[in-house]
Amino acid sequence: MIHYLERTQFVNADPGRIWEFFSDPRNLNTLTPPSLSFEILGHPGPMHPGQLISYRIGILPGIRVRWLTEIRYVTPGKFFVDEQRIGPYRLWYHEHHFVPLGGGVEIRDKVTYAVGFGPVGEIVHALWIKRQLDSIFGFRESKVRELFG
Repeated sequence: MIHYLERTQFVNADPGRIWEFFSDPRNLNTLTPPSLSFEILGHPGPMHPGQLISYRIGILPGIRVRWLTEIRYVTPGKFFVDEQRIGPYRLWYHEHHFVPLGGGVEIRDKVTYAVGFGPVGEIVHALWIKRQLDSIFGFRESKVRELFG
């Protein structure tokens, strides 16, 4: 089954500064809760279409998995998409939109994802994954507020 997660956050900051931060893959660690033991593998350079970014992430205590995403599309200052190539989901397609608005920028995330594993995966999604994703994106919102006011 396909699932959707959407979040919108307004930040009263320079849109160029926000884009600069979000378009640097090295900042993913800052936006990820420490409990996930997030680790970027390698040294990703500036974001560009076709870029592959490899990391490890903890999905359960003591269990870390490799996650490889590809930056599929980039419109500088406005939009980029990362899509999972290898990782914990059957499907992960994450759109990042940045809309200049009223002296700041509106950050919109749209994630289309599927867990896999049939009915068992859907039960795990209902009991754990959905809440974990809400928590991860909540952490991210708090961190953005902390960094940019």
